[in-house]
Amino acid sequence: MSFNAAALRRSFFITGTDTGVGKTFFSCALLHAAANAGHSTAAIKPVAAGAEPMDEGLRNDDALALQAACTLPLSYGEVNPFCLPAPLSPHLAAAEAGRRLHADRIVGFCQGVLMQRAALTVVEGAGGWRVPINDNETLADVAKRLRLPVIMVVGLRLGCLNHAMLTAEAIGRDGLTLAGWVANTLDPAMLSRDGNIATLERELMAPMVADIPWFPVGRAREAASLIDLSVLLPRPT
Repeated sequence: MSFNAAALRRSFFITGTDTGVGKTFFSCALLHAAANAGHSTAAIKPVAAGAEPMDEGLRNDDALALQAACTLPLSYGEVNPFCLPAPLSPHLAAAEAGRRLHADRIVGFCQGVLMQRAALTVVEGAGGWRVPINDNETLADVAKRLRLPVIMVVGLRLGCLNHAMLTAEAIGRDGLTLAGWVANTLDPAMLSRDGNIATLERELMAPMVADIPWFPVGRAREAASLIDLSVLLPRPT
């Protein structure tokens, strides 16, 4: 069996329909799924707002989870180069910390991890698609410069259809490909959950990567088996 190793490398930008919809949960599950299939993995959450001081410095829980889920031995600074203490929109958290974020600098750090050539690399955004990083740029500007295909995590709850379709429309208008989307259950008692998923399958011009029921916090490894990895990573031939 022979294959082109470069052809097997895939990188994705992970966005969500809002904050708190499970981007990190899915990203970790995807990293575990890829590792279970024998692929090397890496991740970067370039901007994280909401961190606690530790002996090593500020640490964000989402970034720590991503670091732990990678197969490559990435340092915390590689996974999360911009760690901000206040749990606010990145531009506000940066201002409160006396810092300023720029898309070009963020892209540079992302490229450093992408150059490590893992079979699967995920770049996780913060909040939703248009979250500001300064007065003139949003994290979408980072995604546009990186030119990565996008995976959108849809938090299944009332209102998700509007949020999902608007986000998908914005991704397309920015010239990027929606490689797939994830149905992540936030409300286990959601009415017509299956009906909402059916609507998204009809309206979104991309495959569903995973249909994830409600999971307790910290159980991303168990959700790995629910991901259709064949949609994202080609098989060796």
